[in-house]
Amino acid sequence: MRSSFVESRVIAVGNYVVETGATVRQTAKEFGVSKSTIHLDLTKRLPELSPRIYSIARSVLDFNNSVKHIRGGEATKLKYKGEPRGA
Repeated sequence: MRSSFVESRVIAVGNYVVETGATVRQTAKEFGVSKSTIHLDLTKRLPELSPRIYSIARSVLDFNNSVKHIRGGEATKLKYKGEPRGA
């Protein structure tokens, strides 16, 4: 049996990702938990609690995953140019 705290966090995490388009790393920082916890919340727990939010959050996760190599390359480019990285 899952606690109501965990269930409310899972729904809050799902809503946050849907509303902001945040990455797993950004979401983990916002909620003060690990990336593994966010990933577990979004991929295993959320479908059971709210399939509607899950389907939207899943598309955000898939998009973020598809562009991570671009974001990483841009961050590396800025690092070697000596420019500050974005949030």
